[in-house]
Amino acid sequence: MAGAVSGDGVAGELTPEGHVLPVRVYHEDTDFTGVVYHGSFVRFFERGRSDFLRLAGVSMTALDRDGLHFVVAEMALKFRRAAVFDDLLKIVTTPAELTAARAVLRQTARRGAETLVSAEVTVALVGSGGRPARFPSSVSALLRPFVTAG
Repeated sequence: MAGAVSGDGVAGELTPEGHVLPVRVYHEDTDFTGVVYHGSFVRFFERGRSDFLRLAGVSMTALDRDGLHFVVAEMALKFRRAAVFDDLLKIVTTPAELTAARAVLRQTARRGAETLVSAEVTVALVGSGGRPARFPSSVSALLRPFVTAG
């Protein structure tokens, strides 16, 4: 499952606080008032999770070839402050828990040091017919070093 794409600047970076992905807010992300539409944060967080996995060395393409797919099993979001057009946000992704069949990730959307939105996302793998599947040992080995307590 190796094959990380790193150093291209597009996928963000792995830092001591977790994976950090810069995201610019465009008009398409906002409602008619110029405030970021709440559903846009779900997309921003998806990008953060996908690029975290990419830089951690998990090949989504290889999983797909093996008939395995990540799915969101649960997501809880807390909205604290609004983001607006042209803000530069940081999407921070930190794995908090990893079991044989699921991972819990904590994510934040920040403007500078200010947390605007936080999320806790539980993801799982499904295989043929949408049945739950265990993480391959190679995937667990790649993700385990990034798991933080708290």
